[in-house]
Amino acid sequence: MPEHPSAPAHPSPDDRPSRRHFVPSSPSWRVALPHSAAAVPVARALVRTALTELEHTADCDTAELLTAELVANAVEHAVGRGPIELVVELLPTGCHVEVHDPDPDPPGGLTRPGLAAPDPWQEHGRGLLLIRALSSACGHRVTASGKAVWFRLSAGPPRLRPA
Repeated sequence: MPEHPSAPAHPSPDDRPSRRHFVPSSPSWRVALPHSAAAVPVARALVRTALTELEHTADCDTAELLTAELVANAVEHAVGRGPIELVVELLPTGCHVEVHDPDPDPPGGLTRPGLAAPDPWQEHGRGLLLIRALSSACGHRVTASGKAVWFRLSAGPPRLRPA
């Protein structure tokens, strides 16, 4: 059988599978969001839809709240105007949500032990506390284009479907 004329006889190093191009076997979504407040409701809707349409057992309300906090933090604090990227992965053990932004600086207080409670009169400063308190795990990592801030929620008991 003749080879396709445009196909290389041997794959180049760039064609080989790598961890960078790994496609997870779990359902996942990756979407670019604008670096504006309009990104927050879009991110909330995506997470809610992903968890409810697939009847996933992670807590939708908590996932939606924590996603909104991560996206709002990226919009408010990340330097530059580049897009924000939302990654949602549904796992058998729960869900993993990441928000990528172009700012490599770590989010203050997300993983620092002994974070003090904010001033009760202060209007900001509770988002990372919520993420730490309500997620099963959270953190951040530097990426080639900035950073990714993430959280995980454990799966809950199976949902009962209405009769």
